[in-house]
Amino acid sequence: MRPEHEATLAHCRNLPSPPGIALRVIELAQDPEVDMATTADVIAMDMALSARMLRIANSPLYASRRRIDNLGQALTMLGLNATLSLALGFSMVQGLRRSFGNTELHERIWRRSVVSSLAARVLGQARGLRKPEELMLAGLLQDIGILALLQAVPERYQALQATSPLEPQALLEAERAAFGGDHAEVGAWVARQWHLPEYLCAAIERSESMPDGREPFAACVALSHCVSEIWLGEDPEAARELALARVQEVLQLDRERFEKVLERIGEMLPEVGALFDVRIPQPELVESILDQARELSTLRNLRELQEMGDARRQADESEHRARHLAEQASRDALTGVYNRHQLGSTLEHEFDLAVRHGWPLSVAFIDLDDFKRVNDVHGHLVGDEVLRTFAQSLQRLLRTSDTIARFGGEEFLIVLPNTNAEAALAVVQRVLAETVRVPMAQLESGPLHITFSAGLATQGDGRLFESVDALLKAADNVLYRSKHRGRNRVTVYAEAAAG
Repeated sequence: MRPEHEATLAHCRNLPSPPGIALRVIELAQDPEVDMATTADVIAMDMALSARMLRIANSPLYASRRRIDNLGQALTMLGLNATLSLALGFSMVQGLRRSFGNTELHERIWRRSVVSSLAARVLGQARGLRKPEELMLAGLLQDIGILALLQAVPERYQALQATSPLEPQALLEAERAAFGGDHAEVGAWVARQWHLPEYLCAAIERSESMPDGREPFAACVALSHCVSEIWLGEDPEAARELALARVQEVLQLDRERFEKVLERIGEMLPEVGALFDVRIPQPELVESILDQARELSTLRNLRELQEMGDARRQADESEHRARHLAEQASRDALTGVYNRHQLGSTLEHEFDLAVRHGWPLSVAFIDLDDFKRVNDVHGHLVGDEVLRTFAQSLQRLLRTSDTIARFGGEEFLIVLPNTNAEAALAVVQRVLAETVRVPMAQLESGPLHITFSAGLATQGDGRLFESVDALLKAADNVLYRSKHRGRNRVTVYAEAAAG
């Protein structure tokens, strides 16, 4: 890039700049001591970014076996490095799109960026690279030089774009002739001004150079543009053959593996486009590739099922046994709710979230009244039936986000996240009313009804406990106050302290 053009960029007052949340994520990425809790706090400040992180955690990019319901679960599943890369990509794109408006030229740039980001990711995975999110971020930001030129020299650069809008190589040659460098060099200069990580700056700088297989990360980013032309160019068939030739030469992926790359991109692109609010057309060629790939996949699967049926069944049985053993280790054998060991880690996690975000957290100790008499009069088998029925009743009456655990004997603990004392009291009183109404066992002499006493304490609502143990002790103390007041009641810690 010529010095005079670098000076023009340096003195341009309206160059695109990262939004505030992106600047904070950049700082976090450069901090070797950053942890997930700090990262979650920063992301949680931006509702739109939080929503996108939750959506991507549930997207086909991450084939989770269970639905992710909140930001904490999403970030834990993604991991720290992936979280930082994805959050930076989302925040940069949304911030820059708001700055530039919604012209056809800018939308074309964003479409290419989104397709390229996914192409870089899938190419890297096919090549065996273990940095899918970093590849996606580099692919997404590799055209920021175009945005910078549109701001710094709008009339000259729009004229260049108009000469060959659908011919990438012609545009690069025109940029080099006009500015002594192309938009990739400009983009790398801008990225360094923004203090983006050096691996991103280097990948952006080489994104329009001849890809080198000895540097597979940069090569995947550079090849992503070539692959994106299959979706965005005028001749998808020619674009596919060109991309195949380059991918074979640089990454040593054969035709079959390359077709799998296109299949994967085609399947995930609608979801990824929606995440970035960009609509990507699906050419007929790609639909044909996907159809062929599905047919081949079906045939391969049938053959594999025939050849490896026994091994597959054994693997499934082993996995099922492992899951069953892991589940058993966290569950109370009699009632099926969490045991005391699992409760400890769950409660610590919920308490940490409540303290960091200022959310209320309520816990209630529940002790079945006169349970020893049930065992003495009716026997331990009836007592076990009462415990099981009561635990099932709790599971039916509480939310899926609440935690139920058998603390020991006839004592249970329920954890109510994001629930203040007033709401928690209403919940426990409703459970008590239902327990009184519904028999816990059917005997020859008639239905067996029980009651319980409960103690409730809440972190928040003006009362802060220094630890989980202090919160549990408060609930335990007022449980005994319920017992001493005649049982069959719920006592709230704040009321007891005031009394």
